[in-house]
Amino acid sequence: MTVTPATATPDVSPAPARGDAVIEVHDLVKRYGKAVVHDGVNLDVYRGEVLSIVGGSGSGKTVLLRQIVGLERPTSGSIRVFGEDPTRLKSAQLQALRNRWGLQFQGGALFSALSVIDNIALPLRELRALPDNLICQAALLKLQMVGLTARDADKMPSDLSGGMTKRVALARALALEPELLFLDEPTAGLDPMASDGYVELIRELRRELGLTVVMITHDLDTLVALSDRVAVLADHKVVAAAPIEEVVKVDHPFIHEYFLGERAQRAMQALQPASGGAQPGEQ
Repeated sequence: MTVTPATATPDVSPAPARGDAVIEVHDLVKRYGKAVVHDGVNLDVYRGEVLSIVGGSGSGKTVLLRQIVGLERPTSGSIRVFGEDPTRLKSAQLQALRNRWGLQFQGGALFSALSVIDNIALPLRELRALPDNLICQAALLKLQMVGLTARDADKMPSDLSGGMTKRVALARALALEPELLFLDEPTAGLDPMASDGYVELIRELRRELGLTVVMITHDLDTLVALSDRVAVLADHKVVAAAPIEEVVKVDHPFIHEYFLGERAQRAMQALQPASGGAQPGEQ
């Protein structure tokens, strides 16, 4: 497999300053009855970085994301976002906190009965703070920001390609101009060209808007192209959270399988011009 252009140019944005954590997860435990999903998860996300979360099937990636955004409560431990614990906030306070982040669900999760422009406008309309003509103008601006045009505004979700669906979902996630962006499998189901275009879009938006991005992905090309750090979920914990060049040196079975296989070797070649480091598995 030839490394694609988007993958072959890792993001060269300045590394975020350590110590300015916008998300702090400490000793997180999550159980469903006797089933343990997380058992002592610790993870910080720093302002301005792209942190990717990887792990095997059933490792709890999406469950962790749902707890961070307050859709589920931890069994024990603590989560703070922008210094606040979502589980301890009253309804109005929690909504104010949620307005500071955007979430793109896996598959887009667009409302099938709403047009593109109405899907994007929905978070703004829920605030009830602006007249509808201004809401529509803001939604059109977000549509253009993700590379679509006003001609797409009246289309229904059923009329969209997979790549367009992802972009509309991203525009909706950006509707309230968040500081923090969550992406759940953002390039899943896209062909290589659409995936490359989406990766480049995220890179540009991160740079232009100063976003902090938390991304769940299984796609190695996307992982290598965008990530400042990678957090690996395994054995109910975060077993590594570091730049990918350091993660591949951690002696763990999942890391060996995921990062040191043939496909991973090809994707990791994209890092060599930037890092000058050894190939994965070399000493």
